Amino acid sequence: MHGSWETLLGVIAIGAAVGFLGGLFGKGGSAIATPLLHAIGIPAIVAVASPLPATIPSTLAATSVYWRQHLVDAPTARWSIGVGIPATIAGAYATRWIGGEVLVGITDVIIVGLGLRFLLAPGDPDEVDGPPERFALRAAAVALVVGILAGLLANSGGFLLAPLYVLVLRAPLKQAFATSLLVSAVLAVPGTIVHAALGHIDWTFVLVFGMASIPLSFLGARVALRTQARHLERAYGLALVLLGTVFLAAAA
Repeated sequence: MHGSWETLLGVIAIGAAVGFLGGLFGKGGSAIATPLLHAIGIPAIVAVASPLPATIPSTLAATSVYWRQHLVDAPTARWSIGVGIPATIAGAYATRWIGGEVLVGITDVIIVGLGLRFLLAPGDPDEVDGPPERFALRAAAVALVVGILAGLLANSGGFLLAPLYVLVLRAPLKQAFATSLLVSAVLAVPGTIVHAALGHIDWTFVLVFGMASIPLSFLGARVALRTQARHLERAYGLALVLLGTVFLAAAA
């Protein structure tokens, strides 16, 4: 990674913050990392692609905390991974024709939209509903949409998975966070391979960012398990709306 000491310290601080938020809210974290990194001077396409492999170790670290509490839903994870992997590869390959600046702008808009969803949506549902066939169809649809967007935006899908698990699959919020983390780590692998082949990843950056994010992801997951789901939902929604609005205003 080329840049000043100020840029390096910025990357460390962003990695730590993203690790904590990823563990707290069941996200890989690269959707939030992309505009933050771009704001401190990281080139757009590097800011889009490099957080993807950088968040894998911290995502797995947070997953282990939720896993011990038996919160990962295996059927949902299987559908998400089975359908999501080929969709992620297709989305990542499509970045050959879409510039980094466009991807950063799309990420900002999606962050605001998801934040509003968390602020305005009702509370955590009690259980997954519907017959098995309907669940399978909905799970496959979620995986397809998230996989394509995850590859296109280089963010492993976690920022979309949890809210869609809640909205579409009617999963309890903490179960959605837990399953999202596991699936995000897996979906990050094919996207990383494609973006690495296209030369979009700065591996020095990946190392610095990843080392800063791992310990904070453990802490974030532990805090989440001790916090009421409704409070998590509102806090996350507010944070995303504020972040997304600031980034959109700065890009205008």
